[in-house]
Amino acid sequence: MIVPLVLAGYAAAAVIVLPRLLSWGEWAERAPRLALGVWLASCASAVASVILAALAAAVPPSVVAHGLAGFFQACAAMFSHGAVPASPGLLAALAGAGLIAARLTYCTAAVLVMAGRERREHSDMLNLLGRHDGELDAVVLDHEVPAAYCLPGRQGRAVITTGAIQSLPPEQVAAVLAHEQAHLRGRHHLVIAIVEALVRAFPRLPLFIRARSEVVRLVELLADDVAARRHARIHIAGALVRLATGRAPAFMLGAGGETALTRVRRMLNPATPLGRRERLAGLAAIGALLLGPAIVAAFPGVTALLAHHCHHLSIF
Repeated sequence: MIVPLVLAGYAAAAVIVLPRLLSWGEWAERAPRLALGVWLASCASAVASVILAALAAAVPPSVVAHGLAGFFQACAAMFSHGAVPASPGLLAALAGAGLIAARLTYCTAAVLVMAGRERREHSDMLNLLGRHDGELDAVVLDHEVPAAYCLPGRQGRAVITTGAIQSLPPEQVAAVLAHEQAHLRGRHHLVIAIVEALVRAFPRLPLFIRARSEVVRLVELLADDVAARRHARIHIAGALVRLATGRAPAFMLGAGGETALTRVRRMLNPATPLGRRERLAGLAAIGALLLGPAIVAAFPGVTALLAHHCHHLSIF
């Protein structure tokens, strides 16, 4: 029972400690893509630990004692004879793991379905009221409030209002549309949907709540960086200032919004990118977060398997 306790203890600590640890310093602003990976890996690590803890508790001690080879043989015999040895503890652990996976699956589907419905309705509205501008490669919407956003999906489209076109110089219009195209190419709406589903599935847990806000912020920083590869940072900053009060519709990604002013400062005063060692450390952290729970869960079985083979080798 040590492994289930270790995994459950880690999950409980992770949802409280990791948000504080990952929020330390300004490293995320220096590498938003890497920071996105770390936040998503942290969430996956916590969920996987709970599920693996339940599964580890469900494996009978005799199975582990006889090694993985015996486990596979037992599975084969179980299916061939049509009998499933079960105990109340086994059923409870398996049911717990199944409920967690089912709830996460349901919440993810609910978020995607709701977002898809909202986008289809908005797309119908754009088809009626908007017009496609081939030169801008965007849908122009007649509206006096300066705003720019993207409509994600299979046929994703960048949208800009006439108020934005009239108030922004051409180079800033091009920069802000490059920002929206970066959202579309990066499928950032799917990343946001993942953390939104986690919050709905496991409400009031600090890790998932903080991950949602950080992911929303980081995808904006990442889109800014992608746009800055082809457009001057001063143009992106100028567009953000003018679009700061504009809000994108629900389930859309907009260039303005609450983070616009802080992103302006980042565009005008870019921080030094992370060094090679720092990036390697970040990648190593992602690997540890993703593989750590699986390694802990598999450790007793691997140890038993090695002991089993060593015992047979010693006989010969």
